[in-house]
Amino acid sequence: QLQASGGGLVQAGGSLRLSCAASGRTFSIYTQGWFRQAPGKEREFVAAISWSGGITSYADSVKGRFTISRDNANNTIYLQMNNLKPEDTAVFYCAAGAGYVRRHPGEYAYWGQGTQVTVSS
Repeated sequence: QLQASGGGLVQAGGSLRLSCAASGRTFSIYTQGWFRQAPGKEREFVAAISWSGGITSYADSVKGRFTISRDNANNTIYLQMNNLKPEDTAVFYCAAGAGYVRRHPGEYAYWGQGTQVTVSS
């Protein structure tokens, strides 16, 4: 299971740190990622990190503002989000999948329940 947390309401320009704690399986061997879904829109890729943490990938819209990281000893991944914008408002989901770092949600087999991030202008 994947349990996402850390969402909330923040003003534009503010920061949040999302966490995704894994249990019941050794997700440290999986690529893990963050996706988001705004109302009326499709789920979109945000960031992903390889099992070792050595490879990361970001959507262009968050590059330079968001940082994905992982702590395999604690089976947790993080998404540090800085300089948040109103267009970042969405439900954020963490996911895990086998293989290389990928951007398509269909490549991820395991999903958390989502955490709401709301950025006010």
